[in-house]
Amino acid sequence: MARTPRSEQSGESLFDVPVPVAAPSTRKLIVQADGGSRGNPGQAAYGALVYDGETGNLEDCEGIAIGIASNNVAEYSGLIAGLEMARAIDPGAEIEVRMDSKLVIEQMAGRWKIKHLDMKVLALQANALRPAKVVWTWVPRSENKAADTLVNQALEGDPTSRRHR
Repeated sequence: MARTPRSEQSGESLFDVPVPVAAPSTRKLIVQADGGSRGNPGQAAYGALVYDGETGNLEDCEGIAIGIASNNVAEYSGLIAGLEMARAIDPGAEIEVRMDSKLVIEQMAGRWKIKHLDMKVLALQANALRPAKVVWTWVPRSENKAADTLVNQALEGDPTSRRHR
């Protein structure tokens, strides 16, 4: 079976909300995020990790249960947590967001419309957290296992708290 190619988007998205620009940095961070629910809606959680783009070192991570929510709300919650952690680490860093949610990646890149009100609110929240330079990358589920593990641990009552606030 052929693998679906990665879908990348760099530069600004189509959101109308202006993004506050932090002092530029030469640092690159990689945000890996995932969300899931057991039932849709059902018990939900997200997982997010931030890696140094040069060294690959894990800088921070979080996996938290969010109660009853849809899978898409959980996915967006993971993105928001990852962007918050990246901002706490270096607000001016370039970020590559890697997620296995085609919906979130395509909506945040501005290629797909956001129709559901809950998703619009979360997308605007994520947009307000993104840096001036962001790359949106869809990855296969097999390349997002670390974030998925945090989701499942949180759903099983073993949350992971972030270090940077």
